[in-house]
Amino acid sequence: MRVSRKQVEENKQTILTAAGRLFRERGFDAVTVTDIMKSAGLTHGGFYGYFKSKDDLIAQTLAELKIENDAAKNDVVAQIERYLSPEHRDNFASGCPLAALAAETIRQSEPARDEMSARLQQQIAQLSEAMDDRDAEASRRAAIGSWSAMVGALILARMTADSTFSDEILGETAAWLAEKQR
Repeated sequence: MRVSRKQVEENKQTILTAAGRLFRERGFDAVTVTDIMKSAGLTHGGFYGYFKSKDDLIAQTLAELKIENDAAKNDVVAQIERYLSPEHRDNFASGCPLAALAAETIRQSEPARDEMSARLQQQIAQLSEAMDDRDAEASRRAAIGSWSAMVGALILARMTADSTFSDEILGETAAWLAEKQR
C-alpha cells in the first residue's frame, strides 16, 4: 500500500517531534531508533525511508527544534523569569534544547553541531533585538552574557539534587540578570 506524499511528510514530522522530545528528556545516546519510532506510533522498519542514519535524524531534529520565546518577546525580564522558572527546569521533554543537549552535541556529527550552533546564533540575535535600548554591539554583548548565564543556571539547577539550592540558583540568576537590564 503506497503512502501519499502528504502522509510521508506528516510521518516524518511526527518522528522529528518524538525524537526532539525524547532527546531532550534522555539524551542522544540513551534513545534508540526503536524508542523514537515507537513513540511516533510507527514501525522501526520504516525509519530508513525517512533518514539515512541516527546521526541524520539527530541533525534534522536539531534543525527543527525551536527555542521558545513567549509572548513577552521584547520584555527581556519576562523572558528571563520564564526561562529560569522551576516549571521550565522540571520540563526536560519540551524545555530548552540548548540546555538539555549542548554538552552532548559536542560529541555529535558536524551537521548536528552546525544545527545546534544555528539555534544558538538565532537565540542570541532574538535576545539582542529585544534589548532595544542599547547600541548593537552592547546589545549583542548583553545578549551573549545573559543567554550564557541563563543556560548555565538552568543546567546547574537541573543537576543539583537539593531542590532548595536549585530554586536559589534559578532565583538569584534571574534577579541578577533583571538587575542588569535596568
